[in-house]
Amino acid sequence: MARLIFTQQLARFTAVPQVDTTAATLRGGLDTAFAANPLLRGYVLDDQGHLRENVVVFIDGRRSEERTRLDDPLTPDSTVYILQALSGG
Repeated sequence: MARLIFTQQLARFTAVPQVDTTAATLRGGLDTAFAANPLLRGYVLDDQGHLRENVVVFIDGRRSEERTRLDDPLTPDSTVYILQALSGG
């Protein structure tokens, strides 16, 4: 199963599950994670269901560039990191 890992920056706001999923796409995998913690959705997706500007996703070491459809394919061995960028100075 593909594994989704949310970085600890999000842990300040809500529980960040590590999720194993059989989903075939990034969106399906995210939906699995949001089912486990619905509050997580608002930190990752905007009100149109697109990745927020301050969120970056890496699938098997490659940055996902598709921020709207989130249709990047997942394989059973995929590792997905969802990171929230930090700002400030």
